[in-house]
Amino acid sequence: MSTGKLFVFSAPSGSGKTTIVKHLLTKPELQLDFSISATSRYQREGEINGKDYYFLSASDFQKHIENNDFVEYEEVYKDNYYGTLKTELERIWALGKNVIFDIDVIGGLNIKKQYPEQTLAIFVSPPSVEELERRLRFRQTESDEKIQMRLDKAEREIAEAPKFDVILENHDLETAKQDAFKLITDFLNK
Repeated sequence: MSTGKLFVFSAPSGSGKTTIVKHLLTKPELQLDFSISATSRYQREGEINGKDYYFLSASDFQKHIENNDFVEYEEVYKDNYYGTLKTELERIWALGKNVIFDIDVIGGLNIKKQYPEQTLAIFVSPPSVEELERRLRFRQTESDEKIQMRLDKAEREIAEAPKFDVILENHDLETAKQDAFKLITDFLNK
């Protein structure tokens, strides 16, 4: 089976990566399809299996790990796994498309490690931790304690940014979208 390219977008929460990925998915000329993650967490109201996530029991997830079915996975909390199934890449490549990921830093680096030549790993960086905090507070979706946890995690993630192929600074969302489009176009034309 011929394989397409892989585009990894990783960033701290509030950096704008999901907005950038959603924007890129609206560009048919890029031939992108979104990688749906597998998870063992419970299915929330309104979520659709096979669209939002592939929902697996913890034991099924562990069987997939034993069978080496994942490109990458992580146990976020006890028996709460997230990962990318190899069959998901095969599904997208069979459509003749390239894979785009909105994924955590460790997962993104693991994908790059496994597919070094066909992956462009992009770290979306906020202008500063202070701006990141402002964006998280502006959302008004989380407690102060949860925001502080996200900021602590963000500092650890930002320390990993140099391991990515490109650091895309998101000072201005429209500019970041244009820069991301150009990065993908250039990589596709390599």
